[in-house]
Amino acid sequence: MLDSCKLKSACNLPFICNKKINAAGTSNAEVPLADPGMYQLDITLRRGQSLAARDRGGTSDPYVKFKIGGKEVFRSKIIHKNLNPVWEEKACILVDHLREPLYIKVFDYDFGLQDDFMGSAFLDLTQLELNRPTDVTLTLKDPHYPDHDLGIILLSVILTPKEGESRDVTMLMRKSWKRSSKFQTQSLRLSDLHRKSHLWRGIVSITLIEGRDLKAMDSNGLSDPYVKFRLGHQKYKSKIMPKTLNPQWREQFDFHLYEERGGIIDITAWDKDAGKRDDFIGRCQVDLSALSREQTHKLELQLEEGEGHLVLLVTLTASATVSISDLSVNSLEDQKEREEILKRYSPLRIFHNLKDVGFLQVKVIRAEGLMAADVTGKSDPFCVVELNNDRLVTHTVYKNLNPEWNKVFTFNIKDIHSVLEVTVYDEDRDRSADFLGKVAIPLLSIQNGEQKAYVLKNKQLTGPTKGVIYLEIDVIFNAVKASLRTLIPKEQKYIEEENRLSKQLLLRNFIRMKRCVMVLVNAAYYVNSCFDWDSPPRSLAAFVLFLFVVWNFELYMIPLVLLLLLTWNYFLIISGKDNRQRDTVVEDMLEDEEEEDDKDDKDSEKKGFINKIYAIQEVCVSVQNILDEVASFGERIKNTFNWTVPFLSWLAIVALCVFTVILYCIPLRYIVLVWGINKFTKKLRSPYAIDNNELLDFLSRVPSDVQVVQFCLESCLTCLHFEICDVNIS
Repeated sequence: MLDSCKLKSACNLPFICNKKINAAGTSNAEVPLADPGMYQLDITLRRGQSLAARDRGGTSDPYVKFKIGGKEVFRSKIIHKNLNPVWEEKACILVDHLREPLYIKVFDYDFGLQDDFMGSAFLDLTQLELNRPTDVTLTLKDPHYPDHDLGIILLSVILTPKEGESRDVTMLMRKSWKRSSKFQTQSLRLSDLHRKSHLWRGIVSITLIEGRDLKAMDSNGLSDPYVKFRLGHQKYKSKIMPKTLNPQWREQFDFHLYEERGGIIDITAWDKDAGKRDDFIGRCQVDLSALSREQTHKLELQLEEGEGHLVLLVTLTASATVSISDLSVNSLEDQKEREEILKRYSPLRIFHNLKDVGFLQVKVIRAEGLMAADVTGKSDPFCVVELNNDRLVTHTVYKNLNPEWNKVFTFNIKDIHSVLEVTVYDEDRDRSADFLGKVAIPLLSIQNGEQKAYVLKNKQLTGPTKGVIYLEIDVIFNAVKASLRTLIPKEQKYIEEENRLSKQLLLRNFIRMKRCVMVLVNAAYYVNSCFDWDSPPRSLAAFVLFLFVVWNFELYMIPLVLLLLLTWNYFLIISGKDNRQRDTVVEDMLEDEEEEDDKDDKDSEKKGFINKIYAIQEVCVSVQNILDEVASFGERIKNTFNWTVPFLSWLAIVALCVFTVILYCIPLRYIVLVWGINKFTKKLRSPYAIDNNELLDFLSRVPSDVQVVQFCLESCLTCLHFEICDVNIS
């Protein structure tokens, strides 16, 4: 035990242990500090005792950060309202040398505000014994108030030498996301980059049904509840249900299951309060190891530290088909495997596993002309391949600006409208990985079996950066399954960038909304001009057309007119008279936003904004997001008829043809009757059905003008001339 070790504060010299570590194991003090070998530091964060109270209620919401060399390598979960928290979390960290001590910092989490500092301590790694578990007790101190008693933190550590271990491995990337006043930037932890390579072993499908008798947190006797889920580093936040103690969410999402024995899902319920810190309603946990697989479990969970219940449906299923291999091992080049894949997604297997839409194979071949991120004029690049929530990583090629990876990645496609993201990073073992470039490729724009060079773009995908990456991609999918999948909600990402206040983004969304509104205003002016007889020939033609349509109107004419509009634009495109115009205004705004985003983030430990400023920011972010949604809705409708994504336009043609025939053959009263019966009996037939709107789900797959600029998206009608995906913003 190192209980008697007195750790000095951050402003003093590194601590010296008064209790000598005896030679039951090999003492690390005898190892030269210049030893180039790597060490693996396995840490178990046990608990805290008598921590400082930082909240008005006399409690705190503590969490712990581990830092080495000034960079964060681990962050624990938050334990709410507890001065004696129990974490029992494990971290595996690789260190190059033992000169840098492990810096432990404890904070009190404050939603929307600056987290309060609760104390810190050093752990001198040179005082640890090799290959032997050691219990450590750290006394927390504040450098500004060294006499204050801030409690203790208990750890268990094991230091193991890792000399000669090959770092050329293929591994799974896990992301650490840091809260910041700017939008969240991803930080690749060393402990995650050097962890044992393995893929997820299953899928945890969770449906949040409802809450019952939740605690009233507002003065009106109600709450605005939402729920947060966490499994490891995977997170999900439900929508907010206003003014209710018995919310009905009906939300479904999936987590990846990495551990063979399962895992613990941490669930917290919150009350949304605009302009101030959200109120904590209660918490509960789900132990996945206690649930049987391939079976749906209905769970009614009592909220601890609060009142009420949450009702969930949890299903554990086998792992999806995700793999990494060398270029020599290629599923599609093996004729037998290729035939099996084609058979799996043939039209005859429409109703077999509707969630399995298709198969994606990505060959990451090489990159050329990358940015030099190191002082030596070189980089240590590795490549991250992402499809929705599936993230896989290549090995690192050291000291090379023209790396060759030659790796093959395979994914199951759940949604054919997903976007494949390929990002190149520079590995830095002593700090966060540096961003080198990124490319986003919609699956429907991919040409099978062709090796292409994609120009790397910046983080916002608004302009090119240095270098190109060579990829060969194959997509095999069932068109019927893909069409059915289009009419259900999109898969939500576990971790997304935090919304932030941006003047440029606010102005951009305002201009986009204004342009959509002006289309309707101009149409109204045109109709009014016909009423005013500004142009007699035009007004006369409009009057005759009006009489004819009104006299002969039938409902089938509505989808027929839309069908004719789609057909008209289709023939304009194939005849070379493409009326689609890329929006230079949007591109200019994206470029300005990129310049604004390049400003450095301030240190997270500096004082934050006061409550009033935070309230103003939250309101502005809400307005900003509403403008974005309204503008995107109008642009998606326009792009459906502009054949921006031919697959969706063809799907719209099929749907409009079906609607036209149905409305032509079946009287309206019968259609309305069937619709009403379906609506009234839907909850009786399926009590846990998730509400959705098929039309909105369809439009959510159509890219907005901003996404058209960001993605490497070209119409399949013109993709024969596609060589290098490079959107020139300037």
